[in-house]
Amino acid sequence: MKQFKTESKKLLDLMINSIYTNKEIFLRELISNASDAIDKLSFESLTNPDVHVDQDSLAIHLAFDKDARTITVSDNGIGMTKDELDKNLGTIAHSGSEAFKEANAEHQGQDMDIIGQFGVGFYSAFMVADKVRVVSRAYGADEAFAWESDGRSGYTIEPAAEGERSGENDHGTDVTLYLRPSTEEDNTDRFLSEWGLRDLVTRYSNYVRHPIQMMVTKSREKPKPEDAGDDYKPEYEDYQELETLNSMTPIWKKRSSEVKQEDYDEFYKSTFHDWEKPQRTISFHAEGALSYDALLFIPSEQPFDLYSKDYEKGLALYSSNVLIQEKCADLLPDYYNFVRGIVDSPDVTLNISRETLQQNSQLRAIARRIEKKIHSELEDMRDNDREGYEKFFGNFGRGLKFGIYNSYGSKAADLADLLLFWSAKEGKQVTLKEYVTAMPAEQDKIYYAAGDSRDRLEKMPVVTSAVNHGFDVLLCTQDVDEFMFQFMRTYHVDAVAGDSEHKGTDARDLEFANVSSADLDLATEDEKKAADEATTEHKDLIDELKGDLGDKVTDVRVAAGLGDAPATIASEGPVSLEMERVISQGPEAASAPKAQRVLQLNAAHPVFGKLVAAQEAGEKDRLKLMGSILYDQALLVEGLPIDDPVEFAKNVTELM
Repeated sequence: MKQFKTESKKLLDLMINSIYTNKEIFLRELISNASDAIDKLSFESLTNPDVHVDQDSLAIHLAFDKDARTITVSDNGIGMTKDELDKNLGTIAHSGSEAFKEANAEHQGQDMDIIGQFGVGFYSAFMVADKVRVVSRAYGADEAFAWESDGRSGYTIEPAAEGERSGENDHGTDVTLYLRPSTEEDNTDRFLSEWGLRDLVTRYSNYVRHPIQMMVTKSREKPKPEDAGDDYKPEYEDYQELETLNSMTPIWKKRSSEVKQEDYDEFYKSTFHDWEKPQRTISFHAEGALSYDALLFIPSEQPFDLYSKDYEKGLALYSSNVLIQEKCADLLPDYYNFVRGIVDSPDVTLNISRETLQQNSQLRAIARRIEKKIHSELEDMRDNDREGYEKFFGNFGRGLKFGIYNSYGSKAADLADLLLFWSAKEGKQVTLKEYVTAMPAEQDKIYYAAGDSRDRLEKMPVVTSAVNHGFDVLLCTQDVDEFMFQFMRTYHVDAVAGDSEHKGTDARDLEFANVSSADLDLATEDEKKAADEATTEHKDLIDELKGDLGDKVTDVRVAAGLGDAPATIASEGPVSLEMERVISQGPEAASAPKAQRVLQLNAAHPVFGKLVAAQEAGEKDRLKLMGSILYDQALLVEGLPIDDPVEFAKNVTELM
């Protein structure tokens, strides 16, 4: 018995028990080796006139024996001599495929697609097998040899037994795994079935370029006997048929001009288990120093778990048609986590197990290109299919907003023009650019209102007042909106040349302003003058109301331009009323920061006259009662809870 080379026992034990985390990839590795062997023979037939091969007959075969607990992977590829068996299987981490690929690098991806890199994939078989037997006959050789090992004590190489690879054209390799007994912790029985092997092939090797075939059991109806009576019931029989398990040609390798959209739709629905066809399909290819194929889909509907902690983003990553990761998160930024698809590249640097990637510049370069393609597709949808884009934004717009928030505003320049907001003035969704284009010339801020309902926001006094003064207001109903604006701070507007009808503007940055902010100034000069005069004239009234409300407010003021509202609640400082509402609904509600509330009074409203009359008549209790009701009423209009609903109802009843 020969011993493994290069400190074999320690290294082999390390690979079997440490390198691979997913035992079921053993079949992927063996099929990849078989594919490489076929590619080598196919390449030889194209470059050596003495090698004659029927290309249509090249295939990989799977078989299993449930009673003997064996799985066999066979190929009719180039095979191995005795010396090659010793070198390739007896020397761990020696890759014959890698050496062949390096020697014929200029042909990679054309006449061949060699998968192997590290020379360790074969040994993944020992994760599930107690013993592995390899019988191989090199192309053109007269004799086959058998390599056998338990993965611990060493290996033997002997002439193959009679009948093993003994035919004239019986070149190629058989790898037979003798599976370990099944246990509760390690269920190896699942691999000893047609369904189990088919599932592994479909998941990991579906797009290997050569057919992967297996004898499968099917059922068919027996012919009806001629003498069968009227009560005859059909009878069925099982039969064996050789079936190709894999698709071979990946749809993402084809140019989009060669594929019908219906085919993309069916591929998407079957691969990603979606009942609906995708809203958009993005297919592109890159060649050169970094080559890859990408097929991306924007779903038509939002996945039910998109915003749950269990949702996993990522694209399926293939290398030379072999699945490496089902969801490679590094290929997508979080704000495009809804995108599904596949990236296939022979150039990404894999780790030794080929289960994960090394962090490298190739991966980052692919991710940047993917991000740009998605962004470009969304811009095209926004500009040329507005109805479709509004549907998309309803499903996934919240994630784009979170992208700005989570990046502390650094992604605002990239994502701002993809955002949509409901316009109080236009009665439809608009982009920030569209909002700015329609602004009055004197407007120097972008106004918005934040709350939980568009209908309620439209009726808020501060919103109706702004619209009545000629200013549009963006109605924001998602919990992230207010926080996003805090990080965006401004929206950049490019310079616009003027003409005979429109005044040109310089490039500038417009600030975002909440219409519920106490320092907002939308009133006319006459309205401001009237408010200032009322403040001076009724200073004692304002001070008394402020004292009655106590620490509920930081100030009481007469405000201009409140329309027909008797009073409103505004905020000052870094925490807005909407931010307070959102934070108070979370797990940190007890310690949530509070907004600095300001009660704004409308001196033009009849209620203000009632307040003045009560104060002048010395009716302190009545004045306190009216001040409390006005405060609670303003809170309700803002969509904020009042401290004591019972007390509010009691006060209203008493006033009536």
